[in-house]
Amino acid sequence: MYGGREITMEGNKGNEGRPVTIYDIAKEANVSAATVSRVLTNSTNVRSDKKERILTLMEKYNFRPNAMARGLVDTKSKTIGIMVADIRNPFYAEAFVACEAAAKQCGYTVLLCNSYCDKEQEKILLEKLVEKRVDAVIQMGGRADEALTNEDYADYVNRMLQNTPILVTGKLDGTGCYQVQIDAVQSMELIMDHLKELGHERIAFLGGLSSVVSTAQKAAVYDRKLAERGIALGRFYRQEGNYDYGTGYGAMNAIFDAGGRPTAVIAINETTAIGAMASIREHGLDIPSDISVVSYDNTYLTELFTPRLTSVDYDYKKFGEKLIETVLALIEGKEVPKSQYVKTNLVVRETTARVKAEP
Repeated sequence: MYGGREITMEGNKGNEGRPVTIYDIAKEANVSAATVSRVLTNSTNVRSDKKERILTLMEKYNFRPNAMARGLVDTKSKTIGIMVADIRNPFYAEAFVACEAAAKQCGYTVLLCNSYCDKEQEKILLEKLVEKRVDAVIQMGGRADEALTNEDYADYVNRMLQNTPILVTGKLDGTGCYQVQIDAVQSMELIMDHLKELGHERIAFLGGLSSVVSTAQKAAVYDRKLAERGIALGRFYRQEGNYDYGTGYGAMNAIFDAGGRPTAVIAINETTAIGAMASIREHGLDIPSDISVVSYDNTYLTELFTPRLTSVDYDYKKFGEKLIETVLALIEGKEVPKSQYVKTNLVVRETTARVKAEP
């Protein structure tokens, strides 16, 4: 069926006694209907093994699409599916809106799916998007953020890729997915260089899990930059955790309870930073004269608290445009780089200052 209409062939009937459709050919060949369409139009953007399977089945069923059917199979849905880990997270909300705006400029609509960080739900949602015949899928977060890709999920994604291009904002090793990532390494270098210029040496890094690829990359830069300056901090200055207020608050308290006294704190995101700032104030310290605070994401939250938060900006407009530009190229079968990185910048506000001289 296509748009409620069955695309028929002038030829043999299938096992069920009805005319064979383009989707029957696609299913038996283990490819997408769009791939069959490209073979019908003699497109060069079809792998030779897939083309051979399709042509063999066309001969088997004496497959001859009529003119109307050929026009229908060339029609795209003009819809892109976007699956996010949790839209309540301001980062995902900003990124989704940027993609939606960029897609609209190109005549496409977007369909949002929210997995609520449920890894099994990701598989269900991905399958639903493919069933709805979206032209492509963008996955943000979830399994695409894992430093070590789950092999079962990779196999599952590869099956989905036979029907629909998939672009991720992290990585899925062992798959044919393309990647557009925010440059995590460069973003931590910006922060560490900024704090170095302000004279900070006792720098804590709060939140995030080493099992998440971008967090692991940031932690590696944090360690490297301190080592380059010959700074050896107690391990409690690096506090892993989640990506929320409770992590920031608890991690900061843990550092104080262990006798630590950083002059600067890097939070994995703004909600973690807000938790850390609450702990700092409860300990009778001032921000930034006693402890500077810097975070990631640069969403609307940075302007809602006093003092206003210094944060790494991801340029969501540019990020969204790059995601949509890339996924549209994949839809059209064009050549694009397998991995692309979006550079960041640091927006300095009121939570970072030169380190206070020791009394």
